[in-house]
Amino acid sequence: MLKGLIGKKIGMTQIFDEKGVAYPVTIIEAGPCYVTQVRLPERDGYAAIQLGFGEVHPKKLAAGELGHLKVNELSPLRFLREFRSKETANVGDKLTVEVFSVGENVDVVGTSKGKGFAGAVKRHHFKGGKKTHGQSDRHRAPGSRSSGTTPGRVFKNARGAGHMGNERITVQALKVVLVDAERNLLGVHGAVPGGKGGLVVIKEARKQ
Repeated sequence: MLKGLIGKKIGMTQIFDEKGVAYPVTIIEAGPCYVTQVRLPERDGYAAIQLGFGEVHPKKLAAGELGHLKVNELSPLRFLREFRSKETANVGDKLTVEVFSVGENVDVVGTSKGKGFAGAVKRHHFKGGKKTHGQSDRHRAPGSRSSGTTPGRVFKNARGAGHMGNERITVQALKVVLVDAERNLLGVHGAVPGGKGGLVVIKEARKQ
């Protein structure tokens, strides 16, 4: 069985162990997900399983998406994601949080919160200028970014101010501490990227 789910971040809480130690936990509403397509090496060149999550009204989807799902007689699903896997599956199969177990490690993929345009101190943790000798406006300045005649320019990819956040981020090897099949809830030890309600992908950890 494929060990992968699409879910929605609910928020953070804490769970106490038998010794009374509190652990930060992120709660994710994971699944139920449905197999919407199976990729085969002999036909598609690679092996993968496509999952769908989040039933919506048909008007919320484009005609191409609706056609893709109607071919296999599936209900309209808002989010589709592919998981590279050689596991066997049939279109229409249902996956729930029970594919994971407590104590198992998972990787969680999400989109970080967008921070807009940010300065170098906030974006790259620059130290800033000195706060003495009459400087009144250099406390959060990036400072010099290049030398003069040689090279006489700023190299590409030099760190500086710019757009921060809203990037795809993978947090690896988070431990599963809660599996609630009745409410489709999954709890992982630690933080995952994004804000409340953000879409996340949970899959088997690549690094144990």
